[in-house]
Amino acid sequence: MKVKIFLSAIAIFCVGFVAQAQDLKIGYTNVEYIMDLMPEMEQIGADIQDYSNQLGTQLQTKSQSFQRQVQSYQQAAQSMTEQARTEKEQELQKLQQEIQKFETDAQTSYQRKLQELLEPVQTKVFNAINAVAAENNYTHVFAETAGQTPVLLYTKEDDKFTDMVLAKLGITPPAAPAN
Repeated sequence: MKVKIFLSAIAIFCVGFVAQAQDLKIGYTNVEYIMDLMPEMEQIGADIQDYSNQLGTQLQTKSQSFQRQVQSYQQAAQSMTEQARTEKEQELQKLQQEIQKFETDAQTSYQRKLQELLEPVQTKVFNAINAVAAENNYTHVFAETAGQTPVLLYTKEDDKFTDMVLAKLGITPPAAPAN
């Protein structure tokens, strides 16, 4: 009697699992691809390039100034007192450290600026992904990542989730190359 109850419980559990599995709808998309097609990305690219150029110009100006001071020191070092040479060398070391710090800070600033520019577009894309998933009864959506296979073992070849997200954003994808 206990075995029948146990087997019945297993059968009910399996039927419940199969019923749940039938409601499962999985999609996958490539967020980077969608982001690249967003019209805002062209302006973001121009803005971040301008910012990068500004940082590069500042770094170049500081480096050129430092090089001039080094050359000036090298030319005058022979006629300087030991104390004056030591003070000038310390000053040059300090300037070199400041340039290195500026370089590090510039990289951090660049990353921060890029994230600041991308955030509204990312939000727009993720909102569109969520809306398409809800409108089309997807239960799960996986993202492909650059250089890696999506964590998905099976999907239909004709999964159009990315195209639906692009349509939601009002973007027409480029034509696929003919085979």
